[in-house]
Amino acid sequence: MRAVAFVGFKKSGKTTTIEAVAGVLKERGYRVAIAKSMHTEFDRENTDTWLFSRAADSVIVRAKDTDALLFRAKDINALFSIVSADFLLLEGFKSVQHVPRVVCARTEEDVMELNDDLAIAVSGVIAGRGINEVGGLPVINATTDAERLADLVEKHSFMLPNIDCGMCGFTCSEMARMIVKGEKTVKDCVVLSSKPKVTVKIDGQVLPMKDWVQELVEKTLKGMLSAMKGYREGKRIEIVIREE
Repeated sequence: MRAVAFVGFKKSGKTTTIEAVAGVLKERGYRVAIAKSMHTEFDRENTDTWLFSRAADSVIVRAKDTDALLFRAKDINALFSIVSADFLLLEGFKSVQHVPRVVCARTEEDVMELNDDLAIAVSGVIAGRGINEVGGLPVINATTDAERLADLVEKHSFMLPNIDCGMCGFTCSEMARMIVKGEKTVKDCVVLSSKPKVTVKIDGQVLPMKDWVQELVEKTLKGMLSAMKGYREGKRIEIVIREE
């Protein structure tokens, strides 16, 4: 799954930009997911769902217009792991440093403040003011040139594992910046480019694991299985855990 964050201050055009890019990507046959970061409470206090969420690990809501799953993810990796899509478009998430970003800005000062060396393009309100470039970044109006912005997203989006394993010699945020600059590629991420010895999937999504975790899982499972009647060494061991 590839990802890009659309970051910007309030009323900078993030929603309009994401809507335009998502529409183009969908027309191209991709599966698109959108994640929105909000600074307000999602569920109002003392509503039924609010009460349920305090009594259960997750709450499923069926309404006339949509269905929803309410739960608290332990971290960003856990949150993103539930998504199954070709592209994940993030609205907000300024703290996320392992994906590239499109800066949605009102002014050039906004761009400089939000770039953080992860930006691949600029869009939003500033794009309607006749500005073509800011700090070497192309300024693209998503309302009139959505195809061009979608091209950039399609070509330059990525998502690193965000586990800072150190196997490449860098943190994921450092590697992300080098990829954006063209100094590295996603293939330089050892976790993404190498074939792991142990793979764990949760609902079809691969759970990234450091080498020592893979080794721990392998030795633990083999040690347990070797004591069981009928066990024999094999090149491939498959274990499926279903939560009924």
